[in-house]
Amino acid sequence: MGQRIVYRYSEGFKRQVVEDLERGRFDTIEAAQRHYDITGHGTVSQWLSRYGKNNLRAKVVRVAKPDEADRIRELKRQVSDLQRALGQTQAEKVLNEEYLKLACARLGQDVETFKKKSAGRPSMPPRPDGRDV
Repeated sequence: MGQRIVYRYSEGFKRQVVEDLERGRFDTIEAAQRHYDITGHGTVSQWLSRYGKNNLRAKVVRVAKPDEADRIRELKRQVSDLQRALGQTQAEKVLNEEYLKLACARLGQDVETFKKKSAGRPSMPPRPDGRDV
């Protein structure tokens, strides 16, 4: 395996490449990379964002229909509501587990033993009329 070569460019060199691009000496970033023999494909772009005036960087403009923005807002609200409900459910679960521990302690039973004995059985006997409570 050959030895790897790492190139380190000086601040002055970086600023010179950015300045040449901004003055229009090169039509594209790729042309500047070829001219200066810069091999990293994102190197000059990073220099432009750091040292440049950002006039050469591509700008992203998001175009959406009005109902799309409303839909995204609604979905974000639903996610927030579901996260809140999940948090409440988890809190209730922890609380119920603690209640079970307290009840088992008062009855003088081990929690695991209680769970094994009551597995699959309803906690209340069925009503004579067959309706649920």
